[in-house]
Amino acid sequence: MSFFESHDPVFDSFVLGNAPVKQLATGFDWVEGPVWFGDAGCLLFSDIPNNRILRWTPGEGISTYRAPSNYANGHTRDRQGRLISCEHGTRRVTRTEHDGTISVIADAYQGKRLNSPNDVVVKSDGSIWFSDPHYGIKTNYEGFVSEQELPCNLYRVDPDTGAMDAVVTDGNCPNGLAFSPDESRLYMADTGRMFSDDAQHIRVFDVTDNGLTGGDVFHTIAPGCADGIRVDSDGNIWSSAADGVHCIAPDGRLLGKILVPELVSNICFGGRAKHQLYITATTSIYRITLNRQGVQTP
Repeated sequence: MSFFESHDPVFDSFVLGNAPVKQLATGFDWVEGPVWFGDAGCLLFSDIPNNRILRWTPGEGISTYRAPSNYANGHTRDRQGRLISCEHGTRRVTRTEHDGTISVIADAYQGKRLNSPNDVVVKSDGSIWFSDPHYGIKTNYEGFVSEQELPCNLYRVDPDTGAMDAVVTDGNCPNGLAFSPDESRLYMADTGRMFSDDAQHIRVFDVTDNGLTGGDVFHTIAPGCADGIRVDSDGNIWSSAADGVHCIAPDGRLLGKILVPELVSNICFGGRAKHQLYITATTSIYRITLNRQGVQTP
């Protein structure tokens, strides 16, 4: 069985023939938001419909990290190693402090409730960037059916003041986010409004001192669409897709695919050298070891 589909010779040097896609655990409903904790040697991820955050630890398997989780979706870590989470059920972004208490980072904008924060990244200056599509309030599957009060925007939270700005307001439904290694670019998956036929693609923005410029279409995933995205140390973009994980060069060319037998929702790099790609895919989590190194917060 082949686990790879090469579209460019360089992709052949990214994957290892003796390192297959390995299923680590299964039996979930819809898994999302993987984040690696290297200091704890474990992976956290969301099983959204079952309202829980789970932990996978090598040699030990699955345990519960938090339940209920307020229908948490995407996660990352900040520069102090704290867990940053997007919660559908409470329509907010939170931070889990080192003592286990939870602080609210954002739950409203200009006096109106957020929709259902989905994915989040932290820049080296400590600013928090998160997408706020409406997926968690359109059905009761991943949260609660609720009135939409705001457009589906991308927000930035200032690390010093906590002030929040809408930095992308012309997307349909912003979703997965990733900075380039030097943070000069921000990639944003736009997966379109639920129950619509919106275009679905990855957009790229230039990061400036005053915010973002540009926003051109960078790449269109097929089959399926981009959801969660990550970047490696050479600036290649790794994106979820309907048939697995796609690797895209910084110039937008498809380099190759890692084939996964379930619809992939999200990914993250982890392991001792950030050389392993962890994959959340519908009912299961997977891992593959690559000849690549991921770029992400601690």
